[in-house]
Amino acid sequence: MKISITTVMLPHLDLRQTCELLKKLGYDGMELRVRRFPPERANETPSPWGRHLTNLSPDNILQRAEEVKSTVKEYGLQIAAFASACDASELDHVRLLAEGAKAVGCPAIRLGCRGYNGTVNYHELYAEAVRNYKKALEITSQYGVKVLVETHGGTIHLSASLAYRIVSNFDAKDIGIIYDPQNMVSDGYETAQLAFELLGDYLAHIHAGGHKPIPNPPNEKGVVTWSWPGCPMAEGLYDFPKMVDYLRKVGYKGFISVEDFREDASPEDILENAINFLRSL
Repeated sequence: MKISITTVMLPHLDLRQTCELLKKLGYDGMELRVRRFPPERANETPSPWGRHLTNLSPDNILQRAEEVKSTVKEYGLQIAAFASACDASELDHVRLLAEGAKAVGCPAIRLGCRGYNGTVNYHELYAEAVRNYKKALEITSQYGVKVLVETHGGTIHLSASLAYRIVSNFDAKDIGIIYDPQNMVSDGYETAQLAFELLGDYLAHIHAGGHKPIPNPPNEKGVVTWSWPGCPMAEGLYDFPKMVDYLRKVGYKGFISVEDFREDASPEDILENAINFLRSL
């Protein structure tokens, strides 16, 4: 298994600085943020979901491909995937990402589909998602780039089995699942070994980060609701030691990618602690 990070965590570093940090800490690679950002906000303070100094987008990745490829290679790192913000229905966007991924030697790109908020029936969204992923795969497969579907709240693929229902319509060489346990502790959790056995060859990538349940004060009826703040992996609800054991049993050889957006410590400290914890497993 290999360990990477999502560069969404490092908005304040340019590409070379990112590579320097990951090399210093002993990481194997990165899940590279490649997203559009409005030019009128170009002077904003860098933030995970806003401006990034690395500033890679679907519109410039092809032009910057040699820079990206050579810089990553210089530090002995790999690009695990593109952390894109693209819907499978946005075919022009998909093509730009696929072209860029092939040019920099990136094997996979994350693509989403319309989210779930209760206003549109699941079955309608599912049929739409399958149609859209089919069209997207007709593009990405031409470039030898795999599509990744992430288990995530607010979607119709919030669990391993619901994600599997979508991707099982297609060949596992063309599409796979990002298994994200921190997304599933509040919604979508299924027994990990069972999930990995179900996913089989569709298990393509893993995110790692911690969340834990904190009770809110009871409401007027005495009902307690829960918040899910971020925390170190060792303190979270999800059992990462068991996850690694299960991954070993199914022969997983892909990336475990750290995603941790807490603001109670610097990203550098969070990443150092994360890799020490994961290496210990």
